[in-house]
Amino acid sequence: MKPMILDSTMTNLGGVFYPTGHVFALFPDEDCVRHAGTALQSAGHKGELAYASPEVILQDIVHTLGTADAPLPSVGAEGDMVRRIADLAGTGHHGLLIAMDSKDTPEQVVEAITAQGAAAAFYYRTFIIEDLVPQAPAQASQSVVVGSRAVQDKS
Repeated sequence: MKPMILDSTMTNLGGVFYPTGHVFALFPDEDCVRHAGTALQSAGHKGELAYASPEVILQDIVHTLGTADAPLPSVGAEGDMVRRIADLAGTGHHGLLIAMDSKDTPEQVVEAITAQGAAAAFYYRTFIIEDLVPQAPAQASQSVVVGSRAVQDKS
């Protein structure tokens, strides 16, 4: 696995991170990334793999938002994905850039990486970004109070 080096082929015309034909996955630690790489190779994945530390993500990928992160017109889905990547990298998550070979399927990649703890994964296609590991829904307050000593709200 090589280190990820951001270049112009990994950005869109506006300069925002958009590595077409790749999956960018985030994991809680470097060991999970290494295990995911091994799992992908064991599953027959043919594309190249590149590792990105949280520091590289925050310095290189997040930097691609540049002035596009202004609250005015949206950059689009790619800006939203970079912000999600930034949030995870800010909590210490590590990245794995997975080049998709013509014989690779997103389902094979998901199966290999989710077993290794992938917190998020985005498949950058030509005109769409596919969220391969959806976020768990936000926990709303319980609709049913449980327990023998539940206190009723008196408001």
